Amino acid sequence: MKFIKTLSIALVLMFGAIFSNAQLKTIKTKNGLIAGSKIGTISIFKGIPFAAPPVGNLRWKAPQAPENWLGIRKCTEFSASPSQATPTPFYCWSEEFIAPPKPLSEDCLYLNVWTGAKSTQEKRPVFVWIYGGGFSSGSSACAIYDGEEFAKKGIVFVSINYRVGAFGFMAHPELSKEQNNASGNYGLMDQIAGLKWVKDNIAAFGGDPNKVTIAGQSAGSMSVNCLVASPLAKGLFNRAIAQSGGMLSNRIPTNLADAEKMGETFQQKANVNSLAELRQKSSEEILKISQASGLRMAVVLDGYVLPTDIVQHFKDGKHNDVPLLTGWVTGDAGLIPSQGLSAEKFRQQAVDKYGAKSEAYLKLFPANTDEEAKQTQSRLSLLSFAALSSHLWAGYNKSQSYIYQVSHVPTDKPDFPNYGAFHTSEVPYALHTLHLWKRPWQDHDLVIQNLMSSYWINFIKIGNPNGKNLPEWKRYTKEEGIILDIDKETHQKPALFKKEFDLLESL
Repeated sequence: MKFIKTLSIALVLMFGAIFSNAQLKTIKTKNGLIAGSKIGTISIFKGIPFAAPPVGNLRWKAPQAPENWLGIRKCTEFSASPSQATPTPFYCWSEEFIAPPKPLSEDCLYLNVWTGAKSTQEKRPVFVWIYGGGFSSGSSACAIYDGEEFAKKGIVFVSINYRVGAFGFMAHPELSKEQNNASGNYGLMDQIAGLKWVKDNIAAFGGDPNKVTIAGQSAGSMSVNCLVASPLAKGLFNRAIAQSGGMLSNRIPTNLADAEKMGETFQQKANVNSLAELRQKSSEEILKISQASGLRMAVVLDGYVLPTDIVQHFKDGKHNDVPLLTGWVTGDAGLIPSQGLSAEKFRQQAVDKYGAKSEAYLKLFPANTDEEAKQTQSRLSLLSFAALSSHLWAGYNKSQSYIYQVSHVPTDKPDFPNYGAFHTSEVPYALHTLHLWKRPWQDHDLVIQNLMSSYWINFIKIGNPNGKNLPEWKRYTKEEGIILDIDKETHQKPALFKKEFDLLESL
C-alpha cells in the first residue's frame, strides 16, 4: 500500500511536470475559457477575440460582441493582422518593426495579454499598446511590441488589433445613415471595444480595471489622442502615453462631409452602385481599389466618436483629462517631407500667410539662404508632426503632464544606413525589447533602455515617471516648458522650443 501511495505521488508529480512543460495556463473570460502559454513566471495569451469578425454585413460597422464558446480555446498564437498591403521592411524599418507578412485578414479583432500575476486578487496596473502604421498598416504581432519584459516588472501588458485603411476608416453617406449620422472611425471603435474587453476581463489576469494606461506610437499615438478626446472612451482608462504624433497641431483630421465624399469616390472607383455591392467585394478587391485610387483614409471628425472641433474640445476641457506622458524623437522631423521651398519662396509664403506677423515668424524661422530655409522647414516638420501637439495637449490638461524628446541615435546595424533617431526607434527602448531588435547593442543603449522603460513603468504604476536612481523629470508647464531630453546624457531642457510654441500658438 505504501508503494502504491508513493507511486501515485510520483505520477502526480510527473504529470504535473508534464503539464508545466506543456506550459498551458487557463483563464476564464466573459466569453469562455482560454488556454495560453507560459515562459518562466509569465503567462501569455495571444489571439483572444474581443469582437466578432467584422466581415460580410459587419464590414464597416461598429464592432459587435464576440460569440461565447464551449470548452477551452487555445490562445497561444497571434491572430491574423488586419487586411493591408503585404508588409515588407522598408527605409529605416527593418523586419522587427513590421507586421508579419501573413496571415492578413479582415477577421483581425483579437488582443494579447502578458501577465505575471499569480491570482486574480493582485490588481496589477494595466498597459494597453496601440500600434502605429499611418492608419493603413500595422499589427500587434510586431516583434518589438512583445510584453514579456513589462510583465516581469509587475505590469499586465495588453496589445490590440484594429482595422486599418478603407476597412477601418471609410466614411460614406449610406454608412452614416446606418449609424448615428456618422461613419468612419471603425478602427477607433475597435480600440474602444478592446478597452471595454479589458474593463470586463482583465481582473481574471490579475490586472486592475481601474488602473489602465493607454499608449501608442505614431498613428497609435494619434489614436491615444483621439481616445482621450472621445466621449465613447470615457472611464475606460486612467493614464495616457502618446509617442510621436498628435491631432492638435496642423494635422487636423478630415471632417465628415469630406470623408463621405472620399467614400463616394471609393465606390465609384470600385464600379458599383451601392454599399451592399461594395460589401460583397472580397478583401483583396477592396485592397486593390484602395491602392489604385490613392485615397488615404484615416480619422474622421464625425461628431460621434470624435467631436467636430477637436482643438476646441480640448480648450474647453471636455476631453478625458488624465495624466499624460508624451513626446517625440528628433528623427520625426524627417517623417513628413518638407515643402522644399527655396529661401525666397519660403519668405514669400510667410508674408502671404501671416501678414503683419510674418516679421516675427521669419525672425524665429529664418530663411536667409536656401540651406537655412531647408533647416528651418525641417524644424517646422518636427514641430507640426508631434511637438506642438504635445505642448498644446499638456497645456489643456489639468492632470500632470510630462514631455520628452529622444535625441539618442541607436547603435548602427552593420551594412545598414544610419537614419539617426528615426521615427519609431524609441519604442524598443521604452518597451524594453532591444533584445528582439537585431543590432550589436552597446552598454549605453542598454542604459537608455533601462532608463526609458523605468520612466514608462513608473508612470503606468503611479502616474509619475520619476523614481529612484532616475534623472529628475519635472512636470510640463507652459511657463517653464521643461522637456526631458533622452540621450547618452539625459537631462531636463527648460524652455526647449518655448519661443516657437508661443509664436505658433498665437498665429
